[in-house]
Amino acid sequence: MAVTLSPYLVQALQPLTVLVAAPGLSGWIAKVEARLQGRRGPRVSQPYHDLVKLFGKESLAPYGASRFFLAAPVVAMCCYLTVPLLIPVLTTFGLPLGYAGDIIGGSFLLALASFSVAVAAAESGSPYAQLGASRSKTFGAITEPVMLFVVFTVAMITATDLPYAQAAAVRSSGDQVIRPAHLLASAALFLVILYETARIPVETHTGTNEFGMIEEARAFEHSGPHLALLRWGSAMKQLILYTILLDVFLAPWGLSSTTGVLSVVLAIGALVGKTALLGCVVAVIDNSFAKLRLFRISEFVAAAFLLAVLAVFTLYLGGG
Repeated sequence: MAVTLSPYLVQALQPLTVLVAAPGLSGWIAKVEARLQGRRGPRVSQPYHDLVKLFGKESLAPYGASRFFLAAPVVAMCCYLTVPLLIPVLTTFGLPLGYAGDIIGGSFLLALASFSVAVAAAESGSPYAQLGASRSKTFGAITEPVMLFVVFTVAMITATDLPYAQAAAVRSSGDQVIRPAHLLASAALFLVILYETARIPVETHTGTNEFGMIEEARAFEHSGPHLALLRWGSAMKQLILYTILLDVFLAPWGLSSTTGVLSVVLAIGALVGKTALLGCVVAVIDNSFAKLRLFRISEFVAAAFLLAVLAVFTLYLGGG
C-alpha cells in the first residue's frame, strides 16, 4: 500500500523545496561556468557554506537608515516563500492554496520583493547601493510590463491565467508546446529571466564593476544575516523563475499526480534535474556573449517585448 502525504504537507514542501534547492542551483551554475572556462571552480555546495558564514556574523545598518532597511530582506524572503504556493512546483493539481492567486499575482509578489530591496538600498546612503537601486527600477519599469505581457499572451493561448491550469493546457498535448505563439512567448520570458537573474548579456552576476552593477550593488550596505537573506532570496527568485518557465511554459512534466511519497520524491528529483539542465544553458550563454553596455539593456528588453508582441500577432493573425 502506497504511503500518501497530506495535501497541506505537500503544499508546505513546495516552498521548502525551493528554499533548500535554490543555493545549490546557483552553485551548480557557477561550477558549470568554471568548467567551461577551464577552471576547477567552487564547490556546488559553496553557496550553503557562504550562507552559514553570513548567518554567524553581525548585522549592521548605516547611520540614519530607517527600520525598513533591516526589514526589507525579510519582506523579500516572505514574498519568495509565498510564490511557490501558487505555482506547480511538485504537483499537477492545485493544492489547498494553489488557486489563491493567479500568475499575475505571483508576478506582483516578485515585483514587491524587488521594490523592497531597492527602497532599502536607496535609503542606505551608499552611492553604489543607490546606483544599483536606481538602475534596477529604471530597467524594471521596462521588464515588468514585458513580464505581464508574456503572462497575458500565454493566458490568451491557454484561456486561463491560473498557473496550474496553464500547465495542464500545455501538458494536454505536445502540439501545444511547439505552437509558434507559445514558443515566442516562452522565448520572451527567457530573455526577461536573464535580466531578472543578473546574467549576461545584461549583467555579470558576480561582478563588482560600478559601470555595470545592478543586482550586486543593491546589497552593498547589508551585512550578516540580512545579507544572507538577500543572497538566499536572489537564489530563490532564480529558481522560481526557472520553475515558472519549465513547469508552466515549456516542460510541465515530471510533476506528481498524487500525494504519494514516492511520487512527490520523484517530482522533487525531476524539478532539480530540469532546472539544472536549464542552468547549463544559462551557463553556456554566460560564457558565449559579452556583456552589453548599460544603455543597450533597453534594446535587449525591447527584443523580449517584440517577441511577446509577435506571439500575440501569430496567435490572432497566423493561427499560431
